[in-house]
Amino acid sequence: MHSHFAIIVTLALCAVSALAQKSATMEAIAYLEGAAVRGNVTFIQNGCSENVHVHVYLTGLAPGKHGFHVHEKGDLTSGCLSTGGHFNPDKMDHGAPGDEVRHVGDLGNVEADANGVVDTTFTDHLISLTGKRTIIGRGLVVHELTDDLGKGTHPDSKKTGNAGGRLACGVIGVNGNIHEWPCSNAAVKVVSLFAFVLAVFISRVLS
Repeated sequence: MHSHFAIIVTLALCAVSALAQKSATMEAIAYLEGAAVRGNVTFIQNGCSENVHVHVYLTGLAPGKHGFHVHEKGDLTSGCLSTGGHFNPDKMDHGAPGDEVRHVGDLGNVEADANGVVDTTFTDHLISLTGKRTIIGRGLVVHELTDDLGKGTHPDSKKTGNAGGRLACGVIGVNGNIHEWPCSNAAVKVVSLFAFVLAVFISRVLS
């Protein structure tokens, strides 16, 4: 009976730790800057496997739609050109945010109003602030032209959406005073080890 009790306690601890990991809120931010374009983009993920909520605020754009993508590198040494291509760990063709086939970094278009301002919020299911699809430390770019979402006839359609030049860019970084990223492998391992040690201790005490 004691061993059964220890198993129950262990399972409860694991469930609590898993719930804590799932409900952990993570935030990231990128400050975009170009010759005329300025702004910031915030990312909020309310759990390790939850969708990411994105708020975009940009000024200085021409009215209309502009391609908006996460790029593979957080390197601004040569301006926006050194951010590399779209973040594409799954080696897919370029597509729309809702497509099954798309780059992880394909966030579609943002639309500037008559004053050149973008102030919008959307949710994306593929980017993440943790795991193999994390966008932390990567580049974020807003483009000159409309992203054709991989549906055009231009040779670059399936690569970049033919979205033209890179008007402004920034690096996506952790937003807030976080000592241990909630969904990191290290955090999960520490919690799991604690649960295991506690279970062994309880079983020995009660045996």
